Amino acid sequence: MSWIDHGFPRTATVSRLVGRVLGLNPGMMTGPGTNTYLVGRHDPILIDTGAGVPDYLPLLEAYLAERGFTQPARVLLTHRHRDHMGGVGQLRARFEGLRVAKMIHRDSGLPEPIEDLRDGQRVEGEGVTLIPVYTPGHASDHLCYYLVEEQAVFTGDVILGGSTTVIPSDDGDLADYLSSLRRLQQLDVRRIYPAHGPVIEDAPAKIQEYIDHRLMREGQILDALGDGLATIPVMVERIYAEVPKALHATAAMSVESHLKKLKREGRVSETVVRDAPSRWALV
Repeated sequence: MSWIDHGFPRTATVSRLVGRVLGLNPGMMTGPGTNTYLVGRHDPILIDTGAGVPDYLPLLEAYLAERGFTQPARVLLTHRHRDHMGGVGQLRARFEGLRVAKMIHRDSGLPEPIEDLRDGQRVEGEGVTLIPVYTPGHASDHLCYYLVEEQAVFTGDVILGGSTTVIPSDDGDLADYLSSLRRLQQLDVRRIYPAHGPVIEDAPAKIQEYIDHRLMREGQILDALGDGLATIPVMVERIYAEVPKALHATAAMSVESHLKKLKREGRVSETVVRDAPSRWALV
């Protein structure tokens, strides 16, 4: 099945407490689009808002009406990336006084007002309890939300349904990302509601798969350095040979994040070259 999957349902009731409305922004980075979730028995909490695609709001309103809901009680955001919070403005224009919360961390240009939400700060809804879990790595402000009643977690972009997560080289951090995966591993989690792709039913297996994948990539990078591949572009060419070329620039960000982690650990060195890619070597 294609990662983009144009046949992915636009709306779905995925459990008795959770509904899903697709953000209608398919693409190489977003797959079928950004999942937004309505959580609760009545006037539910909305997790993420999509990118602000015009057709999203009518789709959301139709699903609310189908479920007998009036409007979202409030909005919780997983992180600052546009495909997750770009719809805040259109929702506020439609639902006057709508409260919006996220972890405020290294932020600028937020659609004010935004309430600051912290790790462990319980959010109560109609028949549901959500606990924010600070999970940096993909983004420094990233929160997952643990749904107590289902032993489930809304993972945002930390874990995806159908692909792996990019670790951006600017605001991302590979060491933090691995720590976040291990933190999720310590929770009593059975099901994962990812921000992209279908529901994941075997949460422990998926979390371990993500950890193993990152350790595999790290091993491939170390092997490439040992074979004399010294720049990120040539490493990507080898390590991601089976990945479409259109995604190589994105893969390069994750490779750079791995290298930065290894450099902090004293395992590799970097030589900055003017007007050319840095050269990396094993220590």
